Amino acid sequence: MKKKLLNGKKHIVVLLISMLLYGCKAKKEIVYFQGELNSKEQVNTNYNPILKCDDLLSITVLGIDVEAVKPFNLPLVSAGIVGGYAQGAPTPSGFLIGPDGYIDFPVIGKIKLAELKRSQAIDSLKKSLDLYIQNPTILIRILNYKVTVLGDVKNPGTFTIPNEKITIIEALGIAGDLNITGLRKNIKVIRETEGKKKEFIIDLTKNDVFNSPVYYLQQNDLVYVEPNRSKINSSLINSSNTGIAISAVSLIATLIVLFTK
Repeated sequence: MKKKLLNGKKHIVVLLISMLLYGCKAKKEIVYFQGELNSKEQVNTNYNPILKCDDLLSITVLGIDVEAVKPFNLPLVSAGIVGGYAQGAPTPSGFLIGPDGYIDFPVIGKIKLAELKRSQAIDSLKKSLDLYIQNPTILIRILNYKVTVLGDVKNPGTFTIPNEKITIIEALGIAGDLNITGLRKNIKVIRETEGKKKEFIIDLTKNDVFNSPVYYLQQNDLVYVEPNRSKINSSLINSSNTGIAISAVSLIATLIVLFTK
């Protein structure tokens, strides 16, 4: 009797240790930003967007001489009228960067802006406008700045970002955060640069995510959260193939009975 009780206690101890170890492992798999962030480390602050083909740009030219800048500014688009009321304020039309990387700017003509940072694009436009306007001020905004979050998150989708500045953490937050079954160590960011797609891997369980080159997302970035193995396996067992599985098991059982008689 004592021997049985002793064996039972051993089993309980082993079970408790196993549960503790599993809990530690689960924590490492799930908890974000583990470890201490060294204040001396350089956190990525590179959020200056790079202009790309198919970007729709709002370009506003300002100057002391109001009449001189008029030819370089597109007319405002009237606000939409719904039920007799204007919806929102008038917004400027946009300049689309074509597949060749150029926009067609009033008076000046073709100007290449693709693959330039906003500050570089402003400098390029200023040089071209110096012939017409003294000390112009140029404002550039991307009207179709958006990112897409797909995979094992609560609210996947494509999200328009009005301020052109978003981190991967904020993007996942907008998508409702990862489901508990999402792989935090294998977040993929797919980015297109100069017509070529490049894949980056992010591990959210480590705090070095803040120094990643994709910590700040760029327009049209795709963030994908891969589900874990249990989620994939559970998705394979659904109403469409359960019947097939049952039929297969029944067939195997029948064959076993026939051959063992």
